[in-house]
Amino acid sequence: MNSVIISDHFDSGNIKVIDASDPSNIKLAIRKDNASDFLQFFHFRLEAAVGEVCKISIINAGESSYVGGWPNYNVCTSWDRADWFRTPSHYENGVLSFEIQMVQNSVYFSYFTPYSHERHLDLLAWAQGDTRVTNETLGLTVDGRAMSLLCIKENEKPKRKAWVIARQHPGETMAEWFIEGFLHSLLDEDNPAARKLLSDTAFYVVPNMNPDGSARGNLRTNAAGANLNREWLEPSMSNSPEVYLVRERMMAEGGDLFLDIHGDEELPYNFVAGCEGNPSYDERHAALETRFKNTYMSISPDFQDTHGYTKDEAGKADLRIAANWLGEHFKTLSFTIEMPFKDNADLPNELSGWSAERSAQLGSDVLFPIAKTFRLMDKLESDS
Repeated sequence: MNSVIISDHFDSGNIKVIDASDPSNIKLAIRKDNASDFLQFFHFRLEAAVGEVCKISIINAGESSYVGGWPNYNVCTSWDRADWFRTPSHYENGVLSFEIQMVQNSVYFSYFTPYSHERHLDLLAWAQGDTRVTNETLGLTVDGRAMSLLCIKENEKPKRKAWVIARQHPGETMAEWFIEGFLHSLLDEDNPAARKLLSDTAFYVVPNMNPDGSARGNLRTNAAGANLNREWLEPSMSNSPEVYLVRERMMAEGGDLFLDIHGDEELPYNFVAGCEGNPSYDERHAALETRFKNTYMSISPDFQDTHGYTKDEAGKADLRIAANWLGEHFKTLSFTIEMPFKDNADLPNELSGWSAERSAQLGSDVLFPIAKTFRLMDKLESDS
């Protein structure tokens, strides 16, 4: 019997064993997404004798979709699947290497702190216990999982409607941690900002846009191999039912603000990507973006607007992307919110890096820029 056992046969598991015969030279490889060539997310359990020093190499890291994600990246690690910390890692010649001394006989490693399907179901069940929340199934995914929508409102005729969706890319688990923090603040009856918002705003929240890819341990695609954040122009029930179902409901309900929550493999910052390249982008849209970003920065030291993606040229936005299509279709504020897989370089934490807890806090803090942006909408409408 081998002294080392590697397993990924659980929710979101992803790894291939190349050679685990020698604890000092364990060779592993990341599996591609089940129906595409995307490759980056991993999640596995390692078992070995207490006291053993295990040295692990992921030998195909250099073949990953975002090779720039490995320098200065440290692996997420947990002994109990509840508390996660970072294990120092080294990337060289296409190989990601790290080691650990076994203080227990099993340990978990993941690209980022996992957000399990069971926790997803627990979050839905917790939320629907609030009388202001309705938990709806819009339809089924390719693998037959529920596409769940939380409708949150106190007023049957709200003045504003806001949509928040997450995990179009399933390996970006920080996105659902963000949603968890957001929901806990929004539904806190002792939170005055939340109570004020819900007095005239309805929220529509999709905690996980890609439950199939999440369960399969995919980085970017659903069970059919579709990158959902390139499906918004022409979604279909055969290839991207997740987008089709949510988009249909969006068009039926309308909306004043749309947030799509993601994670970025390479950039060690929290930032937003806007709709500057949309054909209909104008001064009103720019003013709303500025209000949102400035308010977010004033509330959260973890958020910044110096580092981010290169802005699209005017009229050149890719309307297959959710934030762009939504901003153009509804002529309103629409952002992609990005968080790091590594750490926030402006406020680093050597032990945890960017973490589930910090993602949840950033989600909690987003209530303030939403509220401030709606107040500016009110003023612009009254002035017009």
